[in-house]
Amino acid sequence: MENVLFEEKDGVMFVTINRPKALNALNSATIEELGEVIDGIEKRKDIKVVIVTGSGEKAFVAGADIAEMHVLNAMQGRELARKAQKVFSKIEHMPQVVIAAVNGYALGGGCELSMACDLRVASEKAKFGQPEVNLGILPGFAGTQRLPRLVGKGIAKELIFTTDMIDAKRAYEIGLANKVVKHEELMIETEKIARKIMSKGMFGVSLAKAAVNDGMNMDTESAYKYEADMFGLCFSTEDQKEGMEAFLNKRKASFKNF
Repeated sequence: MENVLFEEKDGVMFVTINRPKALNALNSATIEELGEVIDGIEKRKDIKVVIVTGSGEKAFVAGADIAEMHVLNAMQGRELARKAQKVFSKIEHMPQVVIAAVNGYALGGGCELSMACDLRVASEKAKFGQPEVNLGILPGFAGTQRLPRLVGKGIAKELIFTTDMIDAKRAYEIGLANKVVKHEELMIETEKIARKIMSKGMFGVSLAKAAVNDGMNMDTESAYKYEADMFGLCFSTEDQKEGMEAFLNKRKASFKNF
């Protein structure tokens, strides 16, 4: 892989977008590589949590690659959007928890990539924004859909229509970032969150992720039934037996399933 690096460390996979000279901008090749990496991780039961970040000190991902996009026709533009949407959907729906460690600019496609992750931990130096209408286009990597679901329709429209770039503090205030940390502590704090999640029953965590994501697109009664199905499925696992027995016996649970 040239544009996407990945390294496993005790059940956590660190995925790094690696185009620092281009501020980690997402071109077609990078999107394809990211999809291949995600496909490989998704099949691995030894990987519990994925941390996505950008290389260098300036950017998480500063957007899609404008040098590549400016020559596209309508059909090619649509194909690029669908390619990115499909990869980001894989991230959103993979069984592992995915955390974005936002180390700098998360603009356009970078903000959209962060929103596909389950959680976003932001460096105090992070900046978020959807500047696409400055270029005569709109957010095409699912930004018009994920942003209002995270921050509400009114704020999403404001950010998209005005192209205002917001800092980490504002992102936290509106619910776009889950936590803001000192820049030099970003990866340490993000890994702490990852390992805290990993100490739980990961089968339950994975089903909870599916219940939240899929239930958002259902009517209320269907979502309730889906949640009940996921709840019931947990009772077929060793983790449920271990977790409840540990609680009753006042000891720490030792989970195995995923």
